[in-house]
Amino acid sequence: MSLRRFPFALTLRAVAGLLCLTTAFHARADNVTDGPNVLLGGGVERMPAWMGSSEHRNQAVPYIQAELPWHITLSTLDGLTVDLIHGQQWRGGLYGNYLWGRDHDELGAPLAGVVDSLSPRLNGGGYLEYQATVQLNLGATLSHDTQGAGAYLNVYADYDLPALGYIEHSLQLQWQGMNGPAMRRFFGVTPGQAAKLGVTPWSPGAGSQQVSLEYDAYIPTSVHTGFALALNYTRLLGDAADSPLVRSFGTPNQLTTTLAFVYRL
Repeated sequence: MSLRRFPFALTLRAVAGLLCLTTAFHARADNVTDGPNVLLGGGVERMPAWMGSSEHRNQAVPYIQAELPWHITLSTLDGLTVDLIHGQQWRGGLYGNYLWGRDHDELGAPLAGVVDSLSPRLNGGGYLEYQATVQLNLGATLSHDTQGAGAYLNVYADYDLPALGYIEHSLQLQWQGMNGPAMRRFFGVTPGQAAKLGVTPWSPGAGSQQVSLEYDAYIPTSVHTGFALALNYTRLLGDAADSPLVRSFGTPNQLTTTLAFVYRL
């Protein structure tokens, strides 16, 4: 769903999400009118061609991480958040993200022209996060398509690993669930499509969609610059993994790799 923390905000999803530098931005400013803290950059991401695909593609991706006044964060990692709760341990508020779809070329043969292409969508909702320890954050997001019936629940844990010299790195474990319309949008196969593909029709319901583990590292090259590396392994679950699209034309095992160069303003 993040980019990459959220549905193939591949994103990941998925842009599939640039997932890096999380350790550097857990602290929030005490003064809501403090000036912005902004990082900009770009890189290359190798991602599955579509959610459940066994083929990969390389895509140039932007990187933005902006901590703005009034507890607003804009990020290509985690979308847009507006804190309404901003205590020492608890944070929460409004959440929005951009969910990428799939086009004709990404589907490839024999799916292109048979399986529906999916346009990108905005989704919005809320989030809640708890800082259990200095190193460990636990959180959840709940969102709904702004144009469509899809709904997404993400539960995650971020853990900051001990620094290796100047290298900051972390692990994230995430589970994601979808409602029926979202599952059918990505993994459903209509009777007409099934007949053309030679598979069984598939109309999945709500439930677990994926679990993922990612490793993020930031390698500084100067006071203002550095490289961000992200390795994300995702395993599709339940009706998503059992979809004929995945079983016959893809794989439930999804690997995304991202390398970006970033600059701190």
